[in-house]
Amino acid sequence: MRILLLGSGGREHALAAALARDPMTELLLIAPGNPGTAAIGQNLDLDPCDPDAVVTAARQYAIDLVVVGPEAPLVAGVSDALIAADIAVFGPTAEAAQLESSKAFAKDVMAAADIPTAMARYAETLEEAEAALDAFGAPYVVKNDALAAGKGVIVTDDRDTALAHAKDCLAAEGGAVLIEDYLDGPEVSLFCVCDGTNAIPLIPAQDFKRVGEGDEGPNTGGMGAYAPLPWLPDGVVDEIVQRVAQPALAEMKRRGTPFTGLLYCGLALTSRGLRVVEFNARFGDPETQAVLELLASSLPELLYAAATGRLDTLPSLRWKPGAAIVVVLASEGYPGTPVTGGEITGVDAVADKVRHAGTALRDGRLVSSGGRVLGVVGTGDDIAAAREDAYAALAKISLAGSHFRRDIAKRADHIVVPEAARPRTHADGVAPWEQDFTHHER
Repeated sequence: MRILLLGSGGREHALAAALARDPMTELLLIAPGNPGTAAIGQNLDLDPCDPDAVVTAARQYAIDLVVVGPEAPLVAGVSDALIAADIAVFGPTAEAAQLESSKAFAKDVMAAADIPTAMARYAETLEEAEAALDAFGAPYVVKNDALAAGKGVIVTDDRDTALAHAKDCLAAEGGAVLIEDYLDGPEVSLFCVCDGTNAIPLIPAQDFKRVGEGDEGPNTGGMGAYAPLPWLPDGVVDEIVQRVAQPALAEMKRRGTPFTGLLYCGLALTSRGLRVVEFNARFGDPETQAVLELLASSLPELLYAAATGRLDTLPSLRWKPGAAIVVVLASEGYPGTPVTGGEITGVDAVADKVRHAGTALRDGRLVSSGGRVLGVVGTGDDIAAAREDAYAALAKISLAGSHFRRDIAKRADHIVVPEAARPRTHADGVAPWEQDFTHHER
């Protein structure tokens, strides 16, 4: 199979590694890629958000499957152009990608499909945002209605901070925000590979959004993740597929915009049951770096079956035993204004464990070029062994002023799932996750 992968971050390096090691892959192009992907495939100087350029390249190289990594090309209509050119693409159309690009659209879909989620109010003015903040109270949850590279959400006990974030979001042209009810309980990331009708779940993961240890500080695009989740009760993944993913697919199909690609279900297991925090329309980063490390089935076969509407013909997915974690090395100043251009050393010694995210080659030197610089992946028989593996590799890498969290997956054995979020059926046939949820006001 000849594959074109779009993107340049740690997610794309992880996808490239999983695609390249599969015997089905005959050619792997990554556009534009990074220094890490250049070592396992062929980087292509191409704007991944230019639909015409992507179609031209796919034809030139006789590509069998285009895999869209980040969200921006989806919103730009790259999948639409490829579908029109009769080229298989793993990634939803721009209209279907609104599940990520518009928080309000996602809430509408959840309401129509009866999917449990947080109560929310849509605000287009500062006055509306203030009223919603006062209605919900602290902790305040404010979400940018537009794409924000994983940093459009703020959760804070400080009303002024919440209002300032809302003001920044509203200042953009057509800016709007969602003010949501706070969801307690542990969070779960579940990737579902979708062909418009069927959803196949990957193993669940948990990521760490806050920049500081102990979940302190501002949100980031993700400082680390681990999989699987030893604390997750049996049956939760099936419940998520049946209660969240499949209803979302059915509603999208009903609207005439079937969803094909990766449906990222971000969930909270709350004291009132399962709730959807958000949908994304692509693989989440950094969770992808941990999850794909454990995949034993063929990734090219899986993604091509989704792109061509044949997921129901595949056997069950196979997974490697053990656990995987990823720890993100970030530039000085991240998630604010990151310092870039610093030389990174020590990567060659642990190259097989490193996923490049914000790196570049300048005069033969590997340097930082973004906020999240590298993901370092560790594996082992269990979470503790995977942590030891990752942090030992990270200790060999040096970047002046950089920082990382030392507590990724440290408390994985101590997480408790609220009773209401555990799958079970009451005598009356109503499960707890079917009770007492509300949607949004717009």
